[in-house]
Amino acid sequence: MIFHPVLNVFVLIVLVGGGVFVAVRNIVTAPTAARRWLWAERTLLVLLCFVMLLRPAVPGGQTQTLTTNTDILIAVDTTASIVAEDWGDAQPRLEGVRQDVQSIVDAYPGARFALITFDAEPVLRLPFTTDANALMSSIDVLRPEVTGQSRGSSVGIAAQLVQQTLRSAAEAESGRDRSRMLFYLGDGEQTVSQSVESFSGAKKYVDGGRVLGYGTAEGGPMKITSGRADGEDPGYIEYQGANAMSVIDEANLQQIGSDLGLEYEHRTADTAITLPDAPQSSTNYSEAGSTGNVTELFWVFALAVVALLAFELARAALLVTRMRGLRATKAGAS
Repeated sequence: MIFHPVLNVFVLIVLVGGGVFVAVRNIVTAPTAARRWLWAERTLLVLLCFVMLLRPAVPGGQTQTLTTNTDILIAVDTTASIVAEDWGDAQPRLEGVRQDVQSIVDAYPGARFALITFDAEPVLRLPFTTDANALMSSIDVLRPEVTGQSRGSSVGIAAQLVQQTLRSAAEAESGRDRSRMLFYLGDGEQTVSQSVESFSGAKKYVDGGRVLGYGTAEGGPMKITSGRADGEDPGYIEYQGANAMSVIDEANLQQIGSDLGLEYEHRTADTAITLPDAPQSSTNYSEAGSTGNVTELFWVFALAVVALLAFELARAALLVTRMRGLRATKAGAS
C-alpha cells in the first residue's frame, strides 16, 4: 500500500493527536460503559479521518503512455474581425478558434504548446509548455483589441515574432530529435494599406501544421469591444450608418500558407477540422512504455466517516427531541 497525504504527515499527526488524546482520556474516565463505547466510537472517527487524509492507495496496473517530441506554435488573430458573427449560427469566429485549438491539443498529446496573438502588435502570450490546460485557459480568456484603440492591422504582423519563437525553440533543442509545427488561425482581412508581411523566414523551422481561415464571403457584423466589465451591450461597429461587415480574405491566407509550406483550410462550424499527423520522427512511445497507476482507497474510509457522523447526528437529534419533551412535560405540570 502507498500513501499520498494531503498535508505533511507530521502536521496530520499534530492535528489528529489532540483529538485522540481527548477521546482516550474520556474513555478512561467515563462513568458508564455506554459513555465509554460512545467515546470509543469518536476515537475511531478521528482515526478514520487521519487515514482518509493519508490517501491510501494500492498499485493498479500499468498504462502505456505516448510522448510527442513536438513543439506546436499557435498564432491567433485577435483583431476586431475575429468576433465577426458568421461562425455557425451567427456566433463569433472566436468560438470556432477556441474549438479548433482544443482539437489541436487533443490531436497531439504530450506536445509542447506556445501561443502568439496579434492585432495592432504581436504578443507571445504563452511560452512553450506541456501544460495544455494553461494553453486552453489563455484561449478561453482571449478578447479582441479594444475597438476605440484600433488603428488597423496587418495579418502578417506576427511574422517576425513567429520566426523568432520557432528559431529559439530550434536552437534550444539543437541536436535533439524534436520537430516544430505551426498553426495560424485568422480571417486574412488586411485593414492597413501595406502589403502582407512574408512568413517565408519561418519556413525552415516548420515541419508541419495548417493555416486555418475563419469567416465568410458575405461577412459578419462585429460587436464593439469596450474593455469594460459593466455588462452593457456596446452594440456593433458601424460604417456609414450601417453595421460594418468583416469578410474573409482567403487569398491572403493562402499566401501565408504558401510562405510557410503549409496547407490552407477554410473552417466552418459544420465541418470537422482536418489535422496533419505529427512528424514521424517526433512521435514515439516512451522508453519505459508505461506508467504505474494506483487505485485510490480513501473513499472507503470516507464512507465509514460519513456513517459515524450520521450516527452522531441521529444521536444529537434524539437528545434534542427528549429535551424538548421534558421541557413540555415540566411546562404542563406547572
